[in-house]
Amino acid sequence: MEYEDLLELAKTRRSIRRFKTDPIPDDCVDKIIEVARWAPSGFNMQPWEFVVVKKELLRNRIADILKIYFSQLVDMEKTREPWQGASWDVGGMTNLGSDFTGAPAYILMYGDPRKQAGLQMGDRYETHRKQMIYTSGLAHAFVYMHLAATTLGLSSQWVSAVQTAYAHTMIKGLLGIPPELEIYDMMVLGYPALKIGGKFMREKEDMVHYDDCGIEDFRTDEEVREFVRQSRKWTVGQHRRVEK
Repeated sequence: MEYEDLLELAKTRRSIRRFKTDPIPDDCVDKIIEVARWAPSGFNMQPWEFVVVKKELLRNRIADILKIYFSQLVDMEKTREPWQGASWDVGGMTNLGSDFTGAPAYILMYGDPRKQAGLQMGDRYETHRKQMIYTSGLAHAFVYMHLAATTLGLSSQWVSAVQTAYAHTMIKGLLGIPPELEIYDMMVLGYPALKIGGKFMREKEDMVHYDDCGIEDFRTDEEVREFVRQSRKWTVGQHRRVEK
């Protein structure tokens, strides 16, 4: 692969929050997981497990479980500091209709913390490093999944609400997941039902620093606040995108 191809793939991958109900080819999920399982992980422990949910009844039940979190999020967003700008509302990601429910497939990634026993002893008994290495491995595999989906002409969404305590326990019970496993995230997979525009990005020159850089080379508190305002404005707008 040429560098420009990789860069274009990274730019093309975008999170979608509304999907068509059209089925996806049967082998797509297998191809996505095949890429993910080659992701790097600490001491090659490969701490991941993949649970594919295609049955409509189960997908609907998962969506119902997550509605509880989304309804709470509406109220939580009302407490946001005013300087950050508009909060999410029922017209966006917090929509109680759960925008992603039309997608034909979900892939839940679970981590197996028992694999941490295989790390180097210097990491195994440092709680923070052990957890960071374990979580980083899962994150690598999850990103690989989204990149793979993009190459297949599919769109995807991260649904991290599955990590919340209620959703975590209820989904594990619904799908018969062993108690030892921990949910990492859920990928929603399908064809997009939304138009995608450009992405709001920081300039590369603002985030790259060399050698003996000093405090003056980094953003001030007010500059960070301004970026937060602009990025949130863009993100809230993306959650209100119109259907194709």
